[in-house]
Amino acid sequence: MRFVREKKIFCGPSYVEVDIIPRTWEADMVAKRGTRSKKKRESAPKQRNLNEKNAKRYLRQLGNGNFGSGDWFISLSYQEKFKPESMDQAEKEVGNYIRRLKARYKKLGHEFKYILVNEGGTNTVRFNHHLIINSLESGLNRDDVEALWSKKPKGQKRERIGMVNARSIQTNENGLEGILTYLSKDPKGRKRWSSSRNLVRPVSRPNDHKYGPRTIEKIAQTPDQGRDYFEKKYPEFDISEIEAKYYEETGWHVYLKMWRRVGRINR
Repeated sequence: MRFVREKKIFCGPSYVEVDIIPRTWEADMVAKRGTRSKKKRESAPKQRNLNEKNAKRYLRQLGNGNFGSGDWFISLSYQEKFKPESMDQAEKEVGNYIRRLKARYKKLGHEFKYILVNEGGTNTVRFNHHLIINSLESGLNRDDVEALWSKKPKGQKRERIGMVNARSIQTNENGLEGILTYLSKDPKGRKRWSSSRNLVRPVSRPNDHKYGPRTIEKIAQTPDQGRDYFEKKYPEFDISEIEAKYYEETGWHVYLKMWRRVGRINR
């Protein structure tokens, strides 16, 4: 027997994703139809690479749940004399940079948050790093952030490790969502990601009695993929994306991305 599960994934106070997917009792023996389960923290992908679909999705959820307009996107590279010989060495170098940033934030009385993506390690792709970090209203500006990408070799003057570019994230199609899409694209070389432990992690809540298979089939085949229907179903949200997919084995699946409207904070 088949039923439809609505799975809401709460990513911070404002961003929510919804999976509406068919299930079978045989495949889900622990499901209890007609009940609403408690929220459960989503498991982070065990492999910290970005080659897996789930890892890319988790990265997007983590980014949208913790950062936004006004925060910083930083790109880092190396000049030839400081070029790392391995991914481990590159991670150590950028780790030192993160520690310098964290120390500066702590001195100013603020918590430091980040998502880090490391890329490179082939003959054609040099090591480089991308960071999304929380910004401060005062006490630390773009020049300060960029100046910390430097080192002082023993007996020499301090100098820039390589190119560095810090820019403010804007609210538009090339803003945070565009950055997260860029960071999760298939790499030409090796790509790893990590994040600070103080980020809000996605949590999910399944609901097995909200939809029926025929209802979802009908909705998914409408010209707007059910936008009018879902806008009424989730009035506290602005829906940014709807994707309806049909699978021969299971039927229609619907996926939504939504942002909570200002002033509506109840879940």
